[in-house]
Amino acid sequence: MKVGFYAGSFDPFTNGHLHVVKQSIKLFDRVIIGIGINPDKKRRFDSELMKNIIEKVLIHEKLNNVSVITFDNLAVDVALDYNSTFLVRGIRNGMDYQYEENLASANEEISGLDTVYIRSGNLGNISSSMVMELLRNKKDVSKYLPKDILEIITKQVK
Repeated sequence: MKVGFYAGSFDPFTNGHLHVVKQSIKLFDRVIIGIGINPDKKRRFDSELMKNIIEKVLIHEKLNNVSVITFDNLAVDVALDYNSTFLVRGIRNGMDYQYEENLASANEEISGLDTVYIRSGNLGNISSSMVMELLRNKKDVSKYLPKDILEIITKQVK
């Protein structure tokens, strides 16, 4: 069974992230979304809340072979614990590629797992931080976020 492990902060989970998941399930029998918790970084949204909302998005999108977990250690270690065969990373642009390639090299050396890059789609120019900045400034972000995410986030940002 081919298992892809897609790790990130997903703070919040955007349509770009969803695009990567949808493309990943074309390549893998199972995809695991891993919400990484870094104690040195302040999250905008509680990781358990985001996990629950992403699970709702997956149900609405009928993505039955995708699951969501949270973790607070190295992504490659968690990926191996879940018998992942590849790491999945979303790429928005060339700068992302440079960063991700360095990370992929280290991850492969540590774990033996290779990384698959998937373009973030036509919304690849939008980051979670940019979405939050637009939202704080009362701009419409509905095309950047899945409906379930948008509903929860707009309540918390007000």
